[in-house]
Amino acid sequence: MAIIEHNPARLSLGPIQFFWPKQKVLDFYESVKNSAVNIIYLGETVCSKRRQLRPEEWLEVAAMLSAAGKDVVISSMALLMSESELNALKSLCNRSEFVIEANDLAAVNILANSGKSFVCGPTTNIYNARTLGLMQRQGAIRWVMPVELSGATLRDIICSNQKESGAAIETEVFCYGHLPLAYSARCFTARHLGLSKDDCQFRCMDYPEGLPLFSQEQQQLFNINGIQTQSAAVYNLLSQIPDMLKMGVDVFRISPRESGIGEVIERFHQAIRGEGNELSLADDSCNGYWFGEPGMAVVQSLGES
Repeated sequence: MAIIEHNPARLSLGPIQFFWPKQKVLDFYESVKNSAVNIIYLGETVCSKRRQLRPEEWLEVAAMLSAAGKDVVISSMALLMSESELNALKSLCNRSEFVIEANDLAAVNILANSGKSFVCGPTTNIYNARTLGLMQRQGAIRWVMPVELSGATLRDIICSNQKESGAAIETEVFCYGHLPLAYSARCFTARHLGLSKDDCQFRCMDYPEGLPLFSQEQQQLFNINGIQTQSAAVYNLLSQIPDMLKMGVDVFRISPRESGIGEVIERFHQAIRGEGNELSLADDSCNGYWFGEPGMAVVQSLGES
């Protein structure tokens, strides 16, 4: 079997899932440029109507972060619904000097046909080693595990891929933040407010961490974020980092939140270095998917999943 070499474990900061004002976005990236994060994903992945930053301005942010020593990746949309969005994707893939995170198969096809390397985002739905191998042959250099998979499934995919492939591919896991669960052609935020999708008035900006959705029993089940449905609880795999390091996970993804992200980055950085003394979950956290349980479950275990 070929020996597959990987870089030391690194932290990544995923794309902002929410709709924030332009200055808030710029201030956020200014605040993390000197943090322990190694890789930063930029761009809009949820809704093409969110245009606070133009493509040129995203590239300016990318240049600033790159100059600060960060590896920058530009993320593509997860759900394309019009020819204009497809054309925007083609422009992004063809003009960007940075690596692209492909979040749907249209992006994979464009990048593969142009001979460019790319990252497979979590919504490209890689559920087994055969699919992962196919993406490698198309030019993928890293893949992000679908958020609903378990640690046991991830271990099986990594082991099978190592046996079948002689080419290295990095594995990234979404480890912290509101889980991106589903995307729809309908805008749930607009519907909740009695607005049409075409005249949404950009009301997502009123909910910087999503709009909570409760059951009839008043249990918060989901976050509504425009066309995206998220987990209500914050997924937190801080306690599982030792296990992930053993199985060969290369990159640990943190999803941006409105506040407190600096402390989160530092705690994950310490855990990767084996320096963290406190690995307990916060009260608003969940980790069920990792253990093959319902996603909203909390499994208090520090052992192997």
